[in-house]
Amino acid sequence: MLIIRPLQETDLDDLYHMAASAGNGLTTLPPDRQLLQGKIEKARATFEGRCAPGAGLYLFALEDTEQQRCVGISGIQARVGLDEVFYNYRLSITVNDSRELDVHVRTPTLYLTNDMTDATEIGSLLLADSHRGGGNGLLLSRARFLFLDEYREHFSDKIFAEMRGVSDEHGRSPLWEALGRRFFDMEFVEADRLSARGNKSFIAELMPRFPIYLSLLPDSATDVIGKVHKNTEPALNMLQEEGFNFNGLVDIFDGGPVVETFLHNIRAIRQRIRRTVKRVDRPLLDNLPAADRVMVSNRSFGNFRVGTLPRGAVRDEEVQMPGPIMEALAVEEGDQVSIAPLKEALF
Repeated sequence: MLIIRPLQETDLDDLYHMAASAGNGLTTLPPDRQLLQGKIEKARATFEGRCAPGAGLYLFALEDTEQQRCVGISGIQARVGLDEVFYNYRLSITVNDSRELDVHVRTPTLYLTNDMTDATEIGSLLLADSHRGGGNGLLLSRARFLFLDEYREHFSDKIFAEMRGVSDEHGRSPLWEALGRRFFDMEFVEADRLSARGNKSFIAELMPRFPIYLSLLPDSATDVIGKVHKNTEPALNMLQEEGFNFNGLVDIFDGGPVVETFLHNIRAIRQRIRRTVKRVDRPLLDNLPAADRVMVSNRSFGNFRVGTLPRGAVRDEEVQMPGPIMEALAVEEGDQVSIAPLKEALF
């Protein structure tokens, strides 16, 4: 059985192994035990109420209960740019016009912005290779939306995700090689690592404040702006299905796109229903296609849980639930739970 739950201290080894296998470019989850331990501690402080919920870091683990290990992670940063400045480039157009010469030129241009300040970011999505397919990535990504819906007061109305940009098998980013390296004098991987550790003051100190005219950059760099890494395409597709769209901002290092939506427009939230738990004595059906399952979550803050059930378990007034899934979700008969589609619409 696969269950979404808050990340725990005991997940560190599993998380490190997944981060090490992900390669370069996954900024928020580098293979650094000390950094990962710090993220786990911040997440635990958030779920345990030891920090302000609106400034919290919510990290969720996908647990394989039979193997008793963490096989995936996804996260929510309640609000960005509060403690440290949050940077993006905005892709825009600069127009130069001369009536005398009858010349009208439109030049794609990057402007350094802090437009996403105070918005809620979803990210840190990583799934073990052993558990890819079968709707597991859908569950890992979309379960977060049930938490956002349940505790809207802690989050912004604007939800966004920075998508991993294009880089090669050696971790080299074409945009970085053409632009960032000229100002930072370091490898892309090193800049990414410093940013992930929270050492972002170097960005403000070294990043050019003037517009960047893309006509001055090589095609190898301009061709990847707003594009995602091939391994990120499934995650982008999932978010687009939920209502996220490119907002014109890109990552300042690798040019990956920023996609955003408003909380109330997210498909899983729009289609979310609530039902009362009814215990049934029959085995849990495993290995059903994603289209034949729904997500079910308890309504706990510190002990949040999400699992899946067959679509047929959802009735007009109740949701029928076998004992093992009730135990895994930490619910009892008569409790109210939230239900949303895993892949297809409920009704």
